Amino acid sequence: MGGKFITLEGIDGSGKSTQLRMLTGELRQLKYDILTTMEPGGTPLGRRLREAFLETEETVAPIAELLLFAADRAQHVEFLIKPALKENRIVISDRYADATYAYQGAGRGFSKEMVNQVIEIATGGLKPDLTLFFDLPVGKALKRTSKNDESDRKNNRMDTEESDFYVRVRDAYLELAERDSNRFRIINADQPVEVVHSDVVKIVTDFLGD
Repeated sequence: MGGKFITLEGIDGSGKSTQLRMLTGELRQLKYDILTTMEPGGTPLGRRLREAFLETEETVAPIAELLLFAADRAQHVEFLIKPALKENRIVISDRYADATYAYQGAGRGFSKEMVNQVIEIATGGLKPDLTLFFDLPVGKALKRTSKNDESDRKNNRMDTEESDFYVRVRDAYLELAERDSNRFRIINADQPVEVVHSDVVKIVTDFLGD
């Protein structure tokens, strides 16, 4: 595949979705051929799965959550990401498989072996070329999401988790970043939006220039 696959990761409230929008605009001004997407919900099937899972009031079994995200990812990889990479496009996704390792593995308590096996099945071994992890202390992230709750943003099931859940998730991301330092770049998300954006643009344009 000739394209490049970039993913943005972070706990809820880290600002990665805002940074994705800003980065995309910058790269398109630089004439890069960009496809932006997200997980869950990057395909028509994925959007229905996202709505069914994140917006349901029904109690969802942890194993069902793990497998639902895997189904979304398998569809995403096969029918969106791989075709775009074959067309030499730059694919930038708001979350990917590392989120399953962090949220369903560390957050829900599934073993690393099980989670890695599910990820391998869903992705067929496809890994990002570059992953940006937006790191923010859990307390500050929760304050941000609390402010969002007062806006018109639609809440989802993950917004109801307690702080210790997000501590486990953040620690798992940091573990991944340390273990795969060639792929990961840790970005200090506890800065003004424009400062974070400047850091992101430099990292990504340097990467694409290489």
